[in-house]
Amino acid sequence: MNRRALLTSALALLAARPALAKGSAQFPFQLSDSEWRVRLSPAAYAVLREEDTERAFTSPLNDEKRAGIYHCAGCDQALYDARHKFDSGTGWPSFWQALPGAVGNREDNSFFSTRIEEHCSNCGGHLGHVFDDGPAPTGKRHCINGVALRFVAT
Repeated sequence: MNRRALLTSALALLAARPALAKGSAQFPFQLSDSEWRVRLSPAAYAVLREEDTERAFTSPLNDEKRAGIYHCAGCDQALYDARHKFDSGTGWPSFWQALPGAVGNREDNSFFSTRIEEHCSNCGGHLGHVFDDGPAPTGKRHCINGVALRFVAT
């Protein structure tokens, strides 16, 4: 297969990929696309609604050390306790577990690999991905886009 055919196939796969974050009826909190665009910054919209990824080491939340709760920037649902955050060295806020029932997962086969995508269980907003290289006790690394989060100090 030549490069052009490979690229065309890859783009077709990406376009065919189901987008849970784009207003599916399965999420309790729903807004129209225009309402999401008003509610979110362009960067947050790109991540939460279009499954984009922010550049590593750009989020101030990566260095946040205070006690508190991380909420979905889209719907304000509580997602992660700061006690479960750790420095993964990857450039994104990382957690070894989410709050119970706060997130959902699905298989993500984009970019020629299989990963586990994580989204807000309330609005379906794309948060990031989960990997099996985190610390005890779960061994998981929830690698989350900072722009998808809002931190509330306690």
